[in-house]
Amino acid sequence: MTTSPDKLETPVHPAPAVAASRRSFLGGALALLALPVTRVAGAFELFKTFQTPEAFLTEAFGATVPPASTLDLDDAKQSQLSAVYGRRYPQARLRYWRAPNGRTAWIFDDIGKEGYVPTTSGFVVQNGAVEFGRVLIYRESRGEQIAERSFLQQLVGARASGNGIDKKVDNVSGATYSVKMMQRMARTALALDALAR
Repeated sequence: MTTSPDKLETPVHPAPAVAASRRSFLGGALALLALPVTRVAGAFELFKTFQTPEAFLTEAFGATVPPASTLDLDDAKQSQLSAVYGRRYPQARLRYWRAPNGRTAWIFDDIGKEGYVPTTSGFVVQNGAVEFGRVLIYRESRGEQIAERSFLQQLVGARASGNGIDKKVDNVSGATYSVKMMQRMARTALALDALAR
């Protein structure tokens, strides 16, 4: 179609029903594209925060949390620690908190087995015994029952016994490695407390 320079062609708009149909189709397509992204994003949320480190320290010490101290893990201390931790501790320095009454609080990570994702836990030790432990962040897809108070209660009062603890801890079906990890972490907290004295 040709137009003369003095005549302007008016654009032809589709009928309102056709335009609405196109908008509906595009809106639906965009919604479908967003759907897998939402599901994929949810799939990466494999961790659960049970308690923040700040809340753990407040539970341990009340409103007046002592300032953090640092334990330097030289080769001699690493050697002692690896006997209970199961391998060399991955850091050369570890922060901890000590109250005037001698109570210490420790926050550190461990894994259930090689290839697992670290779990962050906190332990309070006083007079050579675990006063209480908490799972702060659990990053595995199974076994989060170890964060329940009924499970953690089994660790209260635990003392060092060789490279383990002197308390029997019941297994959790499907979470054997996580249960062993928590026992190892309790023993590690006792070892760290002894090394910091």
